[in-house]
Order: sequence, then structure tokens, then C-alpha cells
Amino acid sequence: MSIQNKMEKYSVKIKEDIWIEMSDGVKISTKIWFPILRNPQPLPAILEFIPYRKGDASSMRDFVIHHFFAENGYVSIRPDMRGHGDSEGIMEDEYSLRERKDAVEIINWIEKQEWSNGKVGMTGISWGGIASLQAAINRPKALKAIIPVGASVDRYYDDGAYLVGGYPGQGLGWGAVMFHYCARPPDVDIVGDRWKDMWRDRIEKTPLYAEKWLSHQLRDETWINGSICEDYDKINIPVLAISGWYDCWPNTVIRLLENLSSPVKAISGSWAHVYPHLNDVDHSDSFLNQALIWWNYWLKDNKSINVLKEPAFKAYIQESHLPNPNETIKNGYWVEEETWPSENISLQQFDLLFDLDNNTDNNYAVINSPLSLGLNSGEYMPISGFAEYPQNQKEDDAKSVCFESKVLENDIEILGTSYVNLRLKSNKDLGLIVARFCDVAPDGTSCLISYGLLNLKLRHGKDKCAPVQPEDFMDITIRMNDTGWRVKKGQKLRLALSTNMWPMAWPMAKDFLITIDKTASNFQIPIRNSKNTESFKNSSLKIKNKILTQINHQVKKEPSANRYISKDPGSNEIHYHVSHDGGKVNFLDKKLDFQAKNSQDYYIKDGNSLSAKIKYKAEFFLQRNDWLVQSKSFLTVKCDEKYFYLKGNIKTYEGKHLFMEKKWNTRIKRDIY
Repeated sequence: MSIQNKMEKYSVKIKEDIWIEMSDGVKISTKIWFPILRNPQPLPAILEFIPYRKGDASSMRDFVIHHFFAENGYVSIRPDMRGHGDSEGIMEDEYSLRERKDAVEIINWIEKQEWSNGKVGMTGISWGGIASLQAAINRPKALKAIIPVGASVDRYYDDGAYLVGGYPGQGLGWGAVMFHYCARPPDVDIVGDRWKDMWRDRIEKTPLYAEKWLSHQLRDETWINGSICEDYDKINIPVLAISGWYDCWPNTVIRLLENLSSPVKAISGSWAHVYPHLNDVDHSDSFLNQALIWWNYWLKDNKSINVLKEPAFKAYIQESHLPNPNETIKNGYWVEEETWPSENISLQQFDLLFDLDNNTDNNYAVINSPLSLGLNSGEYMPISGFAEYPQNQKEDDAKSVCFESKVLENDIEILGTSYVNLRLKSNKDLGLIVARFCDVAPDGTSCLISYGLLNLKLRHGKDKCAPVQPEDFMDITIRMNDTGWRVKKGQKLRLALSTNMWPMAWPMAKDFLITIDKTASNFQIPIRNSKNTESFKNSSLKIKNKILTQINHQVKKEPSANRYISKDPGSNEIHYHVSHDGGKVNFLDKKLDFQAKNSQDYYIKDGNSLSAKIKYKAEFFLQRNDWLVQSKSFLTVKCDEKYFYLKGNIKTYEGKHLFMEKKWNTRIKRDIY
């Protein structure tokens, strides 16, 4: 799509805290951006429905997006979900039936307003992208098109729960953080004297999400609820799906391309779990302008650019480069596929015995990796923060069983999904197998291309436990995360297999060995024929976005972050620390100070799988003159062979005085993990 935008720009007025009443009586607090027209007329609307506090926590990001849409002729609408910000009610869980009903009722409310032309588009990243897809499944009449960004279609497989086949330590952290988000108070200036009762109600009634998620270790109704993949055929409106290869959910766009029957276009770039216009790299191709073209076509009947003639899939192909955890610019180029699946792409199979070098003549390979392997793999959910991307994989590769190609005589271009097919056995009644796909330079530097993992008990599906019989061979397939990559001539391909990936996957309850039968195992890579794309490859699409309108604010304290790995020589405990302080911001129009910070600490001892331990802390601060509120939460997760143990508390303060405290101390049986 062209990024040129010559449409008339409008001045914008903002209405804060409009109340939308739901069918159960709960009122949703909503912020709306209106374009100012010389000749008022009904307009289309854009909705973003998320829980992240429009009044402070997400207000800077919200303002950029919604002001842009409004100045281009759309009423842009940003409600806080129930139980968040200044909205009433309680959030029972992520993506609950009540939440999905709220989205439909808000869309119906928009349709009835005198300023509405009856056409609504819906967008959002992460939660907002999932909410957009869920709303499309419910088919409210006014919803005409959506743009889900960084979204998930399967809550069990990759939505922060049981990531691609293992339980992520960082997923537990999200459960802790999400409760902390729910326990923040409304703004006294908005809701008045009832703010204390609303705050107390949230703390008392909001469940500890991590406890619920960990109690459902199979893909049961808890995870089926709200999973888009259960109802692809119900989506009958146009979808522009966008994600990044470094997102925690890079697989969604291809899943939507392959499963939707409605008009769908997809874009995958090299950014992380952020809106493309807010990422660190400079080749996002002006996300907001692309969104505007999509909205103009479907909501304003502006056919000057025919989006239906655009390629099905536009993807950024990264080229071989040195790993850099703080990388901002990734060399590469954009490619287009007119249709998907594409005849331009074919799976090339590498047999582990004949095509890849394992430095041994044996037909079998035995794997028993250190528990600390994986610390260089990067964040599960990178958000363009400090040192979040994968580091050099050389150290972890040395602790894995590796299979390498010969030095490449020609470049290889990869686009899509890779698969690792293994015949293996475990010497215990459990097992975890991890596959990392790496680009290896002549000096031995190893750059992570993609990865996948599988709990052997889930080899026949995520909804059933398949017992593992010790010493019995089984055939399994690991689906790796989708990617776009060009491995250059002179490099090597490497498949690194291990039995751990900490803290991406929680260790198994027992130490175990995996034996691979190389004669019946292979690695399949989606190779793209790039001969017909040279002209597009050479065109420059590295376009920096202009500076967009910002909310009126003052930074009182700059954000900061820290990340380190240490080892206690006495206990041999390895400690991985991650912390982020968002700084302090004053929202000048509200005269409100906002501050939030969090930390994650991961502990493991090699040789003792029951030593895994995680600690999460989060803090929040709001102040306006004499009104000061704070919350501090803490969660520790440990285990033994039979149980997970969750212990935590949250303390909230009004001024310097304790307002309310809530504690948890629970254990959850290890059924699968």
C-alpha cells in the first residue's frame, strides 16, 4: 500500500470520560476524539478496547493513535474495560464472555450515536487485537473491518499461557502483573467519593489469574473460551493482520491467511510486541497510514487505493547479522506474496543423519541439557525494551546436540513455518524437547532465527495427556515460530536440540535423557524462490514516520532498565534479574503524576530441576496534589515434584497509610508440567 496521505486534516476535540452503560448496569468510562468539521455530518468510528487505563498508563500511546485517526476524519474511541481505569465492575478473567459482550454492546452504542454513520472499525495491539478478532466473530452489524496487531488466535498455544508447548516462567509473570493492573484505583476526579469503594471492590473480588491459568494445564474450556481459532468461519469482515517476527505471537498472521474466508491481508515486520510506528526499527512502512488506507476503503468507500489488489502477504526478510540484544536496525528487505499459501515457497527437508553434520557416526544422539540453558534466548514478550532480543547462541549451542549444514554456497531465503520431525524416547515418564534454528557465521557466532518446543505428554494434542512410556520410541513434530530470514552465502544452518529452555519453559519435575533416532528424524525449512522479487527487494521501504501529535505531558524522571545474570559460587544458584522503571510522568492537563515499575527474578541450579523459582514485584503510584495512592505486589512461584507453590500479596496505600492488603498461599498439582 502507498503510504502517501493527502486527505484533508481536521482539528480535534477530545471528550473525556463519556459513560456507556452495559446491559447489566455497569458503566464503562470512555475517551473520544472528535474531528471538527466545518459542515458536521455523520462519520465512521474506530474503536480500541483494552484494559490499560486511558487516563494515565496508556494515555501517551493512545493519544498518538487516536488523534491521528480523528484528524483524518474518524471518531476515535477508547473505553477502559470493566474493572480498569475509571470503569465500573470487575474483570473476571482475560477474554471472558462478559468482556466480549461489552465489546459488542459498545459497538452497538456507537452505531446509535448521532455523529455515527453506522460503520465501525476496530483495532488494537495484543489484548486489543484479540478483542477485535473476538468482536468480529460475534458479528455486530456496525463492525465493518478490523486491524488486529500482535494478536493471538489460540489462547492456550501462545497467549501467555502454555507457550508453543511448555509453561513459560515469564507467562506466570504476566499473571502476576495482570492482577496488579486490576488492583489499581479509579481517579477521584472522575468518579468522585466512590473511588475508595470501587478500589476496595477490585482488590477483594479480582482473582489471581496465575492461579487459575496454572490450574488448567490442558487445553480445556478455559482456553477454548475466546480462542479465535475455534471460530475462523464466523469472521466475515475484512481483516488486516499485522505482527512482528520478534513478537511473542509471530504465527498469527499466517494462521489468519490460511484459515479466513473473508478478505484478509497480512504484514510481518522485524519489530517486537509493539505497534509498528512505535518500534525501534525504521522500516515500519508507516503503520498509521496503512491503517488509514484500510479504514478509508472499508469505512468511507474511498477506492482510490484498491486494497483488494494488494498482495496477500507482505513480509520483511532479515539478512544474516550479528546478534545484538539491543538491536534497533535489522538489515533486510520487504517481499510480497500475491497469494498464501504461495507456490513460491516449498518445504526443503534435511535428514538429520545424511544432510546435517552431528560430528558423530552414531545413528543415535543423547540429550541431557543443563537446566540453565536458554538464558540467551531473549524475552518471551519483547516490547522494545532494554536487552530483550536474543544474544549470541554459541554458549547454549555448546550445551545442546547440534546438527549443521555445510557452508552455504548460495543464499537461502526462508519465509513461513519450519518443522522438526523427530523419532525419540525418554528414559523417564516425561520429557521436554526444545529446537532452536540458528544462523552461524564463519567465526562461530550463532544468531537465533526461530525456536519451538514440546512437552512430550502433549505430542498428540494440547487437549489430552499422552503418557510417556520410558524407553519407548515415539514420533513427534515441533512447530517452530514463523519467520522471514535470508541466510547468506558462507554461513551455516544449525539445528540445536536441548531438553531445557529456561526461563522460557519451566523445567520438568525429574531429570531425564532424550535419545534421538537420527535415521528417522528430519528438519523441514520453508525455502522461498526469490528470483522473481529482485526489483522489489532492491526498492527502499525504510521510511521513518513523522513526529506525531503528543499528549501534553512532562517527564519528571526518565525511564530506566536493568538486566544481568549472576552465579553464587557457594550454592551454584544462577540468578537472572530483569527490571524496568517507567520513570515518572506528569499529565499536565490532569495535573496528575504517574509512575510504575516492575522486576522479575529467575533462579535455577543446574542438576536440580526442583530448584526453579521465580519472584515478581510490581509497583504503581498516582498523585494529584494531596491525593496519593500506591500499590505494591509480590508473587513467588516454586515447585516440588508434585506441586507448584504460589505465594503472594498486594499492599495498597492511601497517602502513607495502608489502605488494604490481600494475600495468597496456594499449591497446584503438576498434572502435565
